[in-house]
Amino acid sequence: MGEELSLLGLWCSPFAMRVMIALREKGLEFESVEEDLSNKSPLLLKMNPVHKQVPVLIHNGKPVCESIIIVQYIDEVWSDRAPLLPSDPYLRATARFWADYVDKKIYSSGKLVWGAAGEVQEAAKKEVIKCFKVLETELGDKPYFGGEAFGLVDVSLIPFYSWFYAMEKCSDANLSHDCAKLVSWAKRCMERESVSNTLPDQYKIYTFFMDLNNKLSHQKV
Repeated sequence: MGEELSLLGLWCSPFAMRVMIALREKGLEFESVEEDLSNKSPLLLKMNPVHKQVPVLIHNGKPVCESIIIVQYIDEVWSDRAPLLPSDPYLRATARFWADYVDKKIYSSGKLVWGAAGEVQEAAKKEVIKCFKVLETELGDKPYFGGEAFGLVDVSLIPFYSWFYAMEKCSDANLSHDCAKLVSWAKRCMERESVSNTLPDQYKIYTFFMDLNNKLSHQKV
């Protein structure tokens, strides 16, 4: 079956990274289209007219939006390849719960660790470490959140590993010490080609964030 797959994304977006990882886990070929969110393309505006954001997966001309929804779509369409969700309904619901937890907790606090200062930054650092600790408890002694199999929760969370260096540099956080189990899990995930071929260098992310912060601070002056 011939499949036309295009991903509208942004190299530094953890949400676009999720989709890339899922596609690569399935062994699917796709075209990666880099978007400029300060000058959104007509294609992006057409394919995601509601949120006008990346990522958008275009499958045979039809768009699918929102990263977790896209990952589940990929898993359902190519269900015969490396499943990302378990077959048991309860375990599927559990995986969706934790993927939703990552969505609601990690991004909002994490971006304040590198993007804010003072009390706001300190509160964000404490919050993100608390959330990581909750995730460590759920991970337990399992190699992956789903057990032996790399799955939805791993795909949802691992892109934020590319933020770790920036979060440590911008605050006095020591994630390798405070969240050692999560860091070990992340390094295990990085041994997978789908992950290592997707996540950008942490130093590149840090430089990008610092440049972005400088631009935003100059705009406020």
